[in-house]
Amino acid sequence: MIRWISALVGLAFVFVVSLGLFSSIVGVITDPAPPTAEHFVHEEHPLLDAGLPSSGLLGKFDLRQVQRGFQVYKEVCAACHSLRHVAFRDLKEIGYDEGQVKAIAAAWVVEQPSVNPETGEPATRKNTPADHFPLVYANDVAARAANNNAVPPDLSLMTKARHDGPDYIYSLVGHGYVPQPKELLAKFPDAATPKGLHYNQYFANLNIAMPPPLTSAGQVEYLDGTKPTVDQMAKDVAAFLTWTAEPNLDARHGAGLAVLGFLLIFCFLAWGAYQNVWRDLKH
Repeated sequence: MIRWISALVGLAFVFVVSLGLFSSIVGVITDPAPPTAEHFVHEEHPLLDAGLPSSGLLGKFDLRQVQRGFQVYKEVCAACHSLRHVAFRDLKEIGYDEGQVKAIAAAWVVEQPSVNPETGEPATRKNTPADHFPLVYANDVAARAANNNAVPPDLSLMTKARHDGPDYIYSLVGHGYVPQPKELLAKFPDAATPKGLHYNQYFANLNIAMPPPLTSAGQVEYLDGTKPTVDQMAKDVAAFLTWTAEPNLDARHGAGLAVLGFLLIFCFLAWGAYQNVWRDLKH
């Protein structure tokens, strides 16, 4: 008797859940959600393709481009955004030698927090290659106070934290800051950008606290002589942030090719063994 009651209770539960699911599906079909300004803009302006050499299954970093991107980060982005998961010594992987890394670390604007051994008072010291990039702000309270109540995100893993991360960075900083279209305001009157924010057609809700970081060509003077257009600087900083998020990308792609090669050889050997073992039993 108890089994029958349990079965009936289970069937009733399944029926109620199925009915709710069916009602939800019917509601979505018959009464879809009204379009929003964000969906309208993002459908009209999909992310641009950065075309980075690191993209794709066989992609590899262009170290010169990554170095240029580091230069853009250092001169433009580092005033607000940290790289908490990257150490100065990691810069060797993009082509800097030990002396250059030491010089970069020692000259970095933000120093490492420390304690005066004589007085016990808080102090700072010069960065060393073993240190991680120091935080720009001591905490979120200080960050909000300096940025109109907005906290600049850490950029170490930004290209992993956003869908199509390299393309997102490239589109956002290089081509996203445009005048808000009048037709958008005519269609969505409530979509006007609030005071203190900036319209960006690639940002999630179209209104971003960060002012345009790349404002004009020549903002950064590249050491290798590359022409520093806004588009080029946006591509280069996207390449650098792709590297910070996945510095072992080249090795991972190389390992993937080796595994594929092994699997192909293994399949060929397995097929040959099959043909040899079963050749006398085939009719």
